[in-house]
Amino acid sequence: MSMNPELANWRMEEIDDTVVLTLDVAGQSSNTLSSAVLEEFDRVLGQIEGRPLKGIVIRSAKTRSFIVGADVTQFRTISDAMQATGLARTAQGVFSRLARLPFPSIALIHGNCLGGGLELALACTYRIAREDEGTRLGLPEVRLGIHPGFAGTVRLPRLVGDLAALDLMLTGRSVSARQALALGLVDEIVPDRHLLDAAYAFAARHPRPKRAPWWKHVPSWSVLRKPVVRLLQRPLRKKVDPEHYPAPYRILDLWRRAAAQDAEALSLGEMMVSRTSRSLVDIFLIGEELKRRGRRQPHGVTHVHVIGAGTMGADIAIWAAFKGFRVSLQDQNQEALARAIGKAHGFYRKKLRKRAAIQDAMDRLMPDTNGNGLRRADLVIEAIIENADAKRDLLKSVEGIVRPDTLLATNTSSIPLEILGEALKDPSRLVGLHFFNPVAQMQLVEIVRGRQTGEEALDRARAFTVAIDRLPLDVQSSPGFLVNRVLMPYLIEAMVMVEEGVAIEQIDLAATRFGMPMGPVLLADTVGLDICLSVAEMLAVPLGIQVPERLRETVARGNLGKKSGRGFYVFDKSGRPKRKAVRRHSDVPVTERMILRMLNGAVACLREGVVSDRDAVDAGMVYGTGFAPYLGGPMRYAEALGEVGIASSLKRLAHEYGSRFDPDEGWSRPELLSHRMLPQD
Repeated sequence: MSMNPELANWRMEEIDDTVVLTLDVAGQSSNTLSSAVLEEFDRVLGQIEGRPLKGIVIRSAKTRSFIVGADVTQFRTISDAMQATGLARTAQGVFSRLARLPFPSIALIHGNCLGGGLELALACTYRIAREDEGTRLGLPEVRLGIHPGFAGTVRLPRLVGDLAALDLMLTGRSVSARQALALGLVDEIVPDRHLLDAAYAFAARHPRPKRAPWWKHVPSWSVLRKPVVRLLQRPLRKKVDPEHYPAPYRILDLWRRAAAQDAEALSLGEMMVSRTSRSLVDIFLIGEELKRRGRRQPHGVTHVHVIGAGTMGADIAIWAAFKGFRVSLQDQNQEALARAIGKAHGFYRKKLRKRAAIQDAMDRLMPDTNGNGLRRADLVIEAIIENADAKRDLLKSVEGIVRPDTLLATNTSSIPLEILGEALKDPSRLVGLHFFNPVAQMQLVEIVRGRQTGEEALDRARAFTVAIDRLPLDVQSSPGFLVNRVLMPYLIEAMVMVEEGVAIEQIDLAATRFGMPMGPVLLADTVGLDICLSVAEMLAVPLGIQVPERLRETVARGNLGKKSGRGFYVFDKSGRPKRKAVRRHSDVPVTERMILRMLNGAVACLREGVVSDRDAVDAGMVYGTGFAPYLGGPMRYAEALGEVGIASSLKRLAHEYGSRFDPDEGWSRPELLSHRMLPQD
């Protein structure tokens, strides 16, 4: 029978003395644990805790997920640490009430069970997961600059053991249903049709709840806790600077102290109002908004045809097939096609593991020497050499073969679409889909709008991008678009300092200490110095960039970077750069010169309308280049420094190093700098 019609987010029914509680958060595609949802849940528990029930089953009405975590939008309304601590204590209290029920509680998990959703499941007596690839369980809070705060740091080690729990919390990674079963995170995995029956069986049998065996708790012995923490911190420090990202170190500290729930809540409060968390939450929410906008219209794409089996073309095709699309990959070079197919098999084998799933993905990816897939294609993506004439000729020939409703896309990294569209009878269906390398890791795709690009083409391009699990960022067609336009001055300034005699290791170290994932010199070597030179020359005239002679000379000698074994660095056989120790640092303001050129370029893009607002700049640079996520992107960082101070610093650098540092006029337009994608609290 149905009960409590006044509940807005929960549906409760009782079947044979078992309460089935279904979460269906109103107006959302996924369930999140807002204050309102938790308050209703607490009310339900209060109503049933004294009744002689067989058990309570907690499940989700959403088709794709159980609970994806706390309501992150509420994080932005929290003004101080004690408010955040209070939120954590409230949730802990509700989950403790769930854990104390006098009858079994069973979480039925399908799709994403993350963060607070997993912490709710941990408070249940049993967890049963749906057996499929779509079910994922994890505690990703560290990626938002915080740590689990609803008693996850306390309950997870008890269930799966200390090292396994620390691994999940420190990395923020999620695991599949089968992996969760092996870890002891869930009690059983069953097909979807058997989930409810399995829950009733657990309620009736009431087997002894799972706990990790004693030997998985050996690291938590008091005499071993400090040495274990020191051991875990060594690899962590190589990846994560504690000043930039303190959350993983706080997790280790809570574990070392065997901290209880209240200490966890206090720590979470401090973390949630930190600069790092504020920045990471903002970037996360901007990404979610980009996805939401991309889902507004259907893409109508079933078959994707990619032209060019080089690195980018092959990776785009491999990724699209991985995400369920039928893909034909065209190239006249059969060796290139063979390499691409071999690469695809290795990628699918690593990601999918199951033979049937690997074969299905391989069956969706078809090598196509003659371009037979063009006639069936709903979307054509050209990814040939970065040459305007070659791309124009190709697009003209493609237009004569494909259907009138086929979407045409170019992966150009810098050529304005107006130039490429000159060859087309209907340039309204040409859109830029600029992926970043490596495609499987870089989340951003620039959706490039030319003057003649139609709204339908843009809508379909955004929707397709979201369908392949990537973030669509609208940019106007202009030299370099957003990411390369902002990134190139940063790279060029690094090359200029190399010419001045600054050690490449000092330059790269300054960048990584600032928070960049890789130094600019190593980045250029990794991308390919010939590609960097080509893009720099293409942008030189429209952006007034002077290409360093050292870069031209290095390419002329055939030293192209990692792919040739030598660029600015020398690479060993494993592809690792050979670095020299920096014995004496120069007095050159390395970080300031590189980062301020990047900030100056970002403001120029805003002023010229390359993107619509400052949030778009931040999303593009964080998701497209890895720009110091803990700072929230270049515009949020600029806000922290102050526009007046930045303009003053640029004038000083211009006086000392030249006119390339002249402040962009956008710095004097506060209305431009304040325009945001997300509403401000």
